[in-house]
This record gives sequence, structure tokens and C-alpha cells, in this order.
Amino acid sequence: MSIYDYTVRDAEGNMIELSQYKGKVLLIVNTATGCGFTPQYQGLQDIYEKYKEKGFEILDFPCNQFGHQAPGTNEEIHDFCQSRFGITFKQFDKIDVNGENESPLYTYLKSQKGGMMGSKIKWNFTKFLVDKDGNVVERFGSTTTPEKIEKTLKEMF
Repeated sequence: MSIYDYTVRDAEGNMIELSQYKGKVLLIVNTATGCGFTPQYQGLQDIYEKYKEKGFEILDFPCNQFGHQAPGTNEEIHDFCQSRFGITFKQFDKIDVNGENESPLYTYLKSQKGGMMGSKIKWNFTKFLVDKDGNVVERFGSTTTPEKIEKTLKEMF
């Protein structure tokens, strides 16, 4: 299996094959709109604008598993992110990243980069960096800001 074998639902309910992202660098992040890390949306948008022309995509997966900090509908989450942070990167359906109902994509991501806390996602805004060949090259915890990821990101183009 590779990341390109997965299909996920976007915020509008469409099924999206991740194979459409072949050849692009991806940052996959579980997000929440009511979290102390929510201001990272601005940093995510900033690096997205800076690198999207080079083949960079951010895949945003809202998650309500941590403190119920993403309680809204997909539309409410999208409206909040657009009006507050002007995000233009792709948002997906709200998912679970741990446990019985976790997204198969996250099961795969965690199997590739378990992180210091084992495979379990500890909190919102955990980030997985995927290279142009679909390899999960790094996992960043919630406290690692998008600005801190930029150095690693630059090396991937």
C-alpha cells in the first residue's frame, strides 16, 4: 500500500483519490477550529501560497476527537477558516485519527511515522510531510508551527 491507494471524502462529500496528488509534496494535517493551535491555519496558508506553484498541497482533515474542538459541520468549519484565515487549500470531511473509527489514511500515516508518542495522534495539528513519490518523510507534533516546517519543506523541491 502507498498513500496513493487511499480515497477520502472532501468537505463537499466527493470521493477524492489521493493518486491525483502524485508528483506533489503534501502536508497532511488534522485540524480544529476551537483549539489553542488554530492560529496555525495562518501559517499553513502562508506556506501554501509560497510553495503551491512548486507542487505543494495541504490536505486539511478536521477532527473533533480532542476536546471536541471541531464541533461544526464541514460547511461551518470551511466558512470559519475562509473568513478568519483566508485558506485556499483543500479541506476534507471531518474524521477520527485514532481509535475504532479512525480513517484508514491515518492508520497508514501512523504506520509510516509513529512519532515520539508511538503511533497515536496526541492532539490537533499533527502534521505529516509526504514527498513527491508518496513517501511519508516526517511527522511533526502540534507544537511545531508551519514556519518551522518550512526548512524541511524547501529541501523537497
